[in-house]
Amino acid sequence: MLKSLCLVLLWSLVSIFGYSQDKEIFCDQIIALKSTIKTNHYLPKIVDDSLSTHVFDLFLNSLDEDKRLFTKSDVTLFENDRFALDDYINAGNCEFITNYATVLTKRIEHTKRVISNIESENFDYTGKDTLVFKPDSEFRYFKNDEAIKGYWSRRIRYNILYNLVENDSVLDAIKNDFKTLERDLKPKLIQKELCKLEELKNRLGSVDRFVKEAFLNAYLHYHDPNSTFFNASEKEMFINSLSNDQLSFGIITSKNDDGDIVIVHITPGSAAFNNGTIEVNDVVKSLSSTKGTLETYCVSNDDVLAFASDKNHNTITFKIKKKNGTLQNIELTKTKTKIEENTVSGFLLEDTSKVGYISIPSFYSDLESPNGLGLANDVAKELYKLQKENIKGLILDLRFNGGGSMKEAADLSGMFINRGPLSILRYSDGNTYTIKDMNRGTLFTKPIVVLVNNHSASASEFFAASMQDYNRAVVLGSTTHGKASAQVIIPIDNDNEALGYSKLTVEKFYRVTGGSHQAKGVIPDIILPNLYDGFNTQEEFTAYALKNDSIAGIKNYPKLKKLPIAQLKNKSLSRVQSDSNFDAIKDLNKLIIKNYFELDKTYPLTLDNVYREIIGYRNQWKIINAPLKNHNSDFAVNNTTYTKEVISYNDDKKTINQAFLKEIKTDIYIEEAQRILQDLLNLISLK
Repeated sequence: MLKSLCLVLLWSLVSIFGYSQDKEIFCDQIIALKSTIKTNHYLPKIVDDSLSTHVFDLFLNSLDEDKRLFTKSDVTLFENDRFALDDYINAGNCEFITNYATVLTKRIEHTKRVISNIESENFDYTGKDTLVFKPDSEFRYFKNDEAIKGYWSRRIRYNILYNLVENDSVLDAIKNDFKTLERDLKPKLIQKELCKLEELKNRLGSVDRFVKEAFLNAYLHYHDPNSTFFNASEKEMFINSLSNDQLSFGIITSKNDDGDIVIVHITPGSAAFNNGTIEVNDVVKSLSSTKGTLETYCVSNDDVLAFASDKNHNTITFKIKKKNGTLQNIELTKTKTKIEENTVSGFLLEDTSKVGYISIPSFYSDLESPNGLGLANDVAKELYKLQKENIKGLILDLRFNGGGSMKEAADLSGMFINRGPLSILRYSDGNTYTIKDMNRGTLFTKPIVVLVNNHSASASEFFAASMQDYNRAVVLGSTTHGKASAQVIIPIDNDNEALGYSKLTVEKFYRVTGGSHQAKGVIPDIILPNLYDGFNTQEEFTAYALKNDSIAGIKNYPKLKKLPIAQLKNKSLSRVQSDSNFDAIKDLNKLIIKNYFELDKTYPLTLDNVYREIIGYRNQWKIINAPLKNHNSDFAVNNTTYTKEVISYNDDKKTINQAFLKEIKTDIYIEEAQRILQDLLNLISLK
C-alpha cells in the first residue's frame, strides 16, 4: 500500500513538474517574442488594448477556424481576455493560456461523444431537416448542445449522400440499394470525423502545445501575415523548402480516404530508394527514433512530415504495412537528397522561330554552399544548353512561384540586364539600400516573355518588376500576389534557441522607380483571363498586410528602349477574345465563385436534392472544360540535345520527361506566351 502511494505521489510530482516547466517555457517565449518583435520587426506595434483585441480575434479564429467546436458560452468566457492580453504580455503572465487549452480539449472530447452517439441513430433523409450553405464569414458559434448535435447529424448525413453520389452517378442505382450502401458507409464516415478530431488533439504533440503556438503566431500575424513562429521542426522544413537538396529519407507521404499514411513517391537516389524494400502505396504504421515514436493512427500527414524532418531524427525505423498485409520494420538514415520540386529544365518550343522555355518553381538556394549557388546558377546552365540549340527568344514561367531567396532573384535579374540597380530595400529606421547588379554583360540578350499569375509572390515579383522596369521582358498573365517584404529566420531568444524561432519581416523592397507592388502586385503588360480571378487570395485581402507606399526612386538607370507593348497587347487580345479555351477559363472561374465563394443556398436534406446539386455542378464543369481537356498546341515541344542524352539511360526520367512535354503542349498560357514572343520577334525583324 505504501509502495503504491509512493508511486502515485511520484507520478503526481512528475506531472506537476512537467506542467510547471511547460508553463515556464511559454512565459519565456512570450517575453522573448515581445523583445524580438520590438527590436527587429519592420513595423513593431505598441502592446496596448488595440493589439490585445486584434490578437484575441486572430488567436480564437486559429483555434476554431470553422466555428465548429466552441460554443457561445465558451466565447463569452474568453471575452474577458479581449482587452487583457496586452497586460499579460507586458507582465510576462502566461496563466491565461491554460483556460483555452482546457476548454478546447473539453470541446474536442464532447464533439467526439456527440458524433459517436449519432452512429446508433436512424438517419432521416426525407427532407424534414434543411441544409444551409453560407459563405464562411457567416458561420456562428453553437448556441447549445442541441445545436451541436443537429449540426453534426446534418453534416454526416450530407457527407453520406455526397459520397454515395460521388461513387455512383446513377441515381436509380443508389436508390435501389440505398439502405445497404448507407449502412456500410455511415460508420466509416463517422470514424473519419472522429479521426479528424483526434488529429487536432494530437496536433504538434498535444492540445497544450498547439494552443500556445497558436497564440505566438497570432501575436506575430497581427504585425503582418508573413511573420510566423517556428518550432524546430517547422524551421527545418521551411529551410528545406528553399534548398535544392536536403538531408531526408526520400519519402513523400499522403493521407488516403481510409485515414492511412501512404507512401506516394520515393525520390530516386534517396535512402528509401536505395534500400529497395519500401514501395509506393506501402502504409506507414509508425515511425521510431531514439528520441521517440509516432503512431500514425489518427495523426495528420503534417505531423508525420514534422517528425521525419526533425533534425534529431536522422535515423528512423519505419513500420510498414505491405500490400499483402505483412508488417516490416525498415531502418533508414537520412542522406543528402535532391529536392525534385526545386529543379529547372529547359525545353524547346518550335514554331516559326525556335524559342526556349524554363519553368522556375521557386527561388531556392544551396544554403550550405560557400557561394550559395542555387536557382540562378541552375537557370544559367539550362540557358547555356538552350542557346546551343540557337533559340531566338525565351519564356520564363513564374506561375505559382511563391518566392524564396532574394539573392537568387537578384542574381537571376542580373543575368538579363547589363549592370544597374535592381531594387531598393527600406529598413525600419527609414534607411535604404540599393540592390545592384554589379556585373557587366548579360547571359542572354534576345527577347523574353515572363509568365506570372496570382500566386507569383515575393522574389518572383522582384524579378518580374525588374524585367518590367528595364523594359527587358514582356510580363504576361495576371496581377501577382503583392508581397514586397523580406523575412529572416531568427531565434526568439539568441541565448536559448529551444524557445523557438520567428520568421520575421525586417524590411520592405521597392522597385527602382520608387513604387511598390506591396498589397498591389506586379501588373502584367498583357493581362490574360485567369481561373483564380476574384478569389481574393492576394496579400491585399489578408488581414494586417503592410500598406502600399512609395519612396524616392532612382532617376537615371540604364533601362532599354520601350517594347512595343501596345501592338503586342492588341494582337493578343484579338486571339484571346476568339479563343474558346480562354472563354472556358472565364466560365469556370464564374462557376467556382458562384458555387463556393458566393454560395448562399438552402434546400431540404434529401438524396434527390444532393444528387441534383452535385451532378448539376459536375455536368456544368464537364461542358465548360471540354475545350481545355482536348486542347493541344500547334507548336512542337522538344528536349535539348544534352537532355535527350541524359534521359536516354534512365526510364524514370523518361517517364517524368514525357509528362512535362505533355503538360507544356496542352497549356494555353504557354501557348499564348509563345505566340506573343513570336509576335515580338516579328516586330523586331521589321525594324
